[in-house]
Amino acid sequence: MGPVKPVTVDVVLPCLDEAGALPWVLARIPSGWRPVVVDNGSTDGSAALAAELGATVVHEPRRGFGAACHAGLLAAEAEFVCFCDCDASLDPGLLPGLLAPVAEGAADLVLGRRRPVGRGSWPPHARAGNLALSLLLRRRTGLRLRDLGPMRVARREALLGLGLSDRRSGYPLQMVVRAADAGWRVRETDVPYLPRTGRSKVTGTWKGTWQAVRDMSRVLDEPAPAGLVAGGARP
Repeated sequence: MGPVKPVTVDVVLPCLDEAGALPWVLARIPSGWRPVVVDNGSTDGSAALAAELGATVVHEPRRGFGAACHAGLLAAEAEFVCFCDCDASLDPGLLPGLLAPVAEGAADLVLGRRRPVGRGSWPPHARAGNLALSLLLRRRTGLRLRDLGPMRVARREALLGLGLSDRRSGYPLQMVVRAADAGWRVRETDVPYLPRTGRSKVTGTWKGTWQAVRDMSRVLDEPAPAGLVAGGARP
C-alpha cells in the first residue's frame, strides 16, 4: 500500500437543521474533497446523518453563522478551504470552478455571485440588503463586488492570518473587508442560486435580514488590524 495522499481541499458546511438538504449537498461534493459539516445545535438529526453519509462532523454549540464557519476553518487541514451553505441553495459541485483561480495564483479569494434560479430563491428584502452592503463595501474598500454570497474559496493559512473575529452574520463581510485591507485579489464568478430546502434562519424574514445587515454594517466600521497576511500567502 502506497502513501496516503493528503487532503488538498476542505469544504466547510455550516449546518443548523438541514437534514432534508444534506444528502443532496454531500452527494455533490467533488471526489477526493473533504466535507466538514459544522453542526450549530441541530435538533433534527443533522449531525448523525452527516456522519452516516461520510462527512467529518464538528460541533459548535455557540449559535451564529460566523461561529459555525470559523469552527470549520479551525478544523480544516487542507491547503484550500471552501465555504458553502448546507441548504441545497448552492451546488458544491461548482466549487472547482471557484478554486481554479486561487490554485493557479490568479486570485486570492473567489466568491460565488448568486444568480437566482426559480421563484423564491432570493427574497426581495434579502436581495436589497445584499445590494446595500455591496455599495457600502465599495465605499469602504474600493472593491466592486455585486454579491457577498456564502460560497467562496481561499487558502487556509491565509484565511487564518486575517484574524477573523465576528461570530454572527458579519463573518462573510469581515472576511472580504480584511482581505481587501491586506491587498488580496478578490474575484467573483456567477453561480446558480436555487430555492433552498427548508426555511432560512437568517434572510428568510425581514427581521433576519435586518439583523444580518446590522451585523455586517458594524464590520465596515472596524479599523484594519495590524499584521494581516498580504497577498493571500501565494506560494
